[in-house]
Amino acid sequence: MSKVAEEKMRNHALAHVNERKEVMGLMLGGVYRHNGREYALVRDVVTTDLDATEVSVRFDRDAFEKLFASLDESGFRYIIVGWYHSHPSYGCFLSSTDIQTQRAMFNRSFHSALVIDPVNREIDVFRLRDGRVESRPFAVYWDPYQEPYASKVVRFRKQVKGPETAIP
Repeated sequence: MSKVAEEKMRNHALAHVNERKEVMGLMLGGVYRHNGREYALVRDVVTTDLDATEVSVRFDRDAFEKLFASLDESGFRYIIVGWYHSHPSYGCFLSSTDIQTQRAMFNRSFHSALVIDPVNREIDVFRLRDGRVESRPFAVYWDPYQEPYASKVVRFRKQVKGPETAIP
């Protein structure tokens, strides 16, 4: 997943950590093959207003137009490659409700469910395989078009007791 997508999901969960409310959204990207293996690339995420508690979350029924507008504004040709949600202080796992959601809405081989626990600072990714929940490996990457220092050499200077004593 792109660093931007990971930051959006993490920051969304952290924004509601004091309320202990769950958050959720959709992961957008593409599906690719390499050496005979299929993988999904998460480039961005979208969400909308939520109906949430400490132990449940769903899109607000009156907010689907906003969700669809966010999808239209994504800026690239995407497919929905999964969903994310949080379990504030409960750890990263798929509950029975999460498993039902995954089975009903995200049942393709490339679909993933990312779970964030912003209290314990954990992130894990899951999928259903042969009806069983399994953890799925993932990595976070910088997209060269999103990375602010792409193709530039950047030198940081450390300041010590004033501007005239900068150390390279």
